[in-house]
Amino acid sequence: MDDQRAVANDDLLRELLPSVERALDRHLAAAAEWFPNEFVPYEQGRNYIDEPWRPTDSTLSDVSQTALEVNLLTEDNLPYYQLGLWRTFGRDEAWGRWVRRWTAEEGRHAIVIRDFLTVTRGIDPQKLERGRMDMLSRGWYPAFAEQGPLDGVMFTTIQELATRVSHRNTGELTEDPLAQRLCARVATDENLHYVFYRDMAAEAIQVDPSAAMLAIARQVLGFQMPGADMPGFREKAKTMARAGVYNLRIHHDQVLRPIFDTHWRLGEVDGLSDDAKQAREDIYAHLDRIDRVASKLGEPLGPVTRDLSNDPIDGP
Repeated sequence: MDDQRAVANDDLLRELLPSVERALDRHLAAAAEWFPNEFVPYEQGRNYIDEPWRPTDSTLSDVSQTALEVNLLTEDNLPYYQLGLWRTFGRDEAWGRWVRRWTAEEGRHAIVIRDFLTVTRGIDPQKLERGRMDMLSRGWYPAFAEQGPLDGVMFTTIQELATRVSHRNTGELTEDPLAQRLCARVATDENLHYVFYRDMAAEAIQVDPSAAMLAIARQVLGFQMPGADMPGFREKAKTMARAGVYNLRIHHDQVLRPIFDTHWRLGEVDGLSDDAKQAREDIYAHLDRIDRVASKLGEPLGPVTRDLSNDPIDGP
């Protein structure tokens, strides 16, 4: 990163600091305390040494197992993602406090999902552990860490809402009341994270609309969920897309359109440079392409069809 760009990033972080402090206070007030033991039936646990896992042990459908596995492995990538946020936003003042709090909450997601699957024998625990080892051995390091805080808040806004939708749809797909409660609880945390980043991004658009629009274009056109490098991800993603866990139709209708049109109102942003105006055109042209492809594929919206982007910050 050159010196001029580093100075611009530092200026932006300082400019947004008061908003970060307010958003962090709001987050802490809304983030209800909860514990994995409230969602994991530990009394059902059995010894895997004496009773090795068999496919018939699981009451989950194949697609539910796939979705829970992918969601869990994405959460397992936490060390690399946290490192990217640390490098992007820094470790000092409210930015650093936010990253540490976010890390603690995301770590709990991996704990509760893995404990649930292990105790209920939902997925072969050896498969889960091999997947975790592989995921962390290769890692997914966010590209925005090399691009700066503007790109960081734009990507994380999209990613957190996408993750929320994926968790909610996964829970509903299981048709298991306890799994539904667990996934809804995780999704509530993801909603809080989404709102934090969404509002920081909105502030950034006010501070430097042209630079923000260029960052949005970079992140939208090159968007890729954490975990896309895991083995077999393409086939697993196709399975989840067909089931309505997450697909292009959901990405367009329930993630990008609500953020861009309802919350950021990108079409109304003034004072853009010529490059930023072109970036906005590129963003909406890309949305149109996603819409056409999703329609051609006939992809479903999924079990949860309402707009999750406009819930109260503590909504399920």
